[in-house]
Amino acid sequence: MFLYDERSVRKAAFMAEILVTGGAGFIGSHLIERLIHDGVSVTVVDDFNDFYDPEVKRANIAQAGETLRVVEGDICDPATLDEAFHGCNYDAVVHLAARAGVRPSREQPALYLRTNIDGTFRLLEAIKQAGTPKLIFASSSSVYGLNKKLPFSELDRIDQTISPYAATKLAGEQLCSTYAHLNNIRTVCLRFFTVYGPRQRPDLAISKFTRLINEGQPIPKFGDGSSARDYTYVDDIIEGIVAALAYDGPIFDVFNLGGSQTTTLAELIELVEKALGKSAEINQLPEQPGDLPRTYADVAKAGELLGYAPATPIAEGVSKYVNWYLEHMATATGGIQ
Repeated sequence: MFLYDERSVRKAAFMAEILVTGGAGFIGSHLIERLIHDGVSVTVVDDFNDFYDPEVKRANIAQAGETLRVVEGDICDPATLDEAFHGCNYDAVVHLAARAGVRPSREQPALYLRTNIDGTFRLLEAIKQAGTPKLIFASSSSVYGLNKKLPFSELDRIDQTISPYAATKLAGEQLCSTYAHLNNIRTVCLRFFTVYGPRQRPDLAISKFTRLINEGQPIPKFGDGSSARDYTYVDDIIEGIVAALAYDGPIFDVFNLGGSQTTTLAELIELVEKALGKSAEINQLPEQPGDLPRTYADVAKAGELLGYAPATPIAEGVSKYVNWYLEHMATATGGIQ
């Protein structure tokens, strides 16, 4: 079922028609739920690739109803984009489609460059040809790389990326800036900080830890547990995206969207253990190349210009996720054993 959070106060109904790339994924499915609730006509482009089970992504949008238009295909394929834009006059495009993950990008860099750079370029060309006036681009906190200044600010130098994934996101931002200024496409790049919540990708820490601890299997712990992340609950991210859709600032702008707090790996494991009421068995592993030691978002700019105010502390968010997971598993299996 859809999980729209009625606490939301902003509305996207000022826009009639929006294209969401990657709309069947974790963040995308929450966004289309919100947009449809607000009366927006939504088209989704998604290739339902096998990075994780495509049937999970199909289930993500299964209850969107007949109002949702789905174009299945690769954003690198001009025919897919032709179909997506044909006969439509979008008020905005929200570009979420990407190959995600720092560690997998080290193993398949060419795939990441193709999807995240060439795919973004082809989408920008389609937006230019269609005359679409607004673009929201999903970037990542990974672009800050080895930046030692905390918290990370949009004004910080970005010259120390340490993974192919981060490099592709930074390149995407630069492409968006170029097309914004040359073609008058009002563009907002949103740097997401470690998003989590219901429907989270199964390879991400909170999802993986919850499943493994619940099943009594060991969890991987990379490093000494002191690495830290600014975890951001998905409802807060959706609020930020909707606010960016309404933003009427410069032709190109960049915002951090984070929880504005840091949680160490050791603390995160404890939170999942507490929410499940079970102890974790630890498989101690060395630190992984490309992983950032710490992320921490300065969200003052987003607060001032977008009205962004993250509302879900990490302990509450982890509890919400674990409850959703247990309910989801009970529905899928007929009861947790």
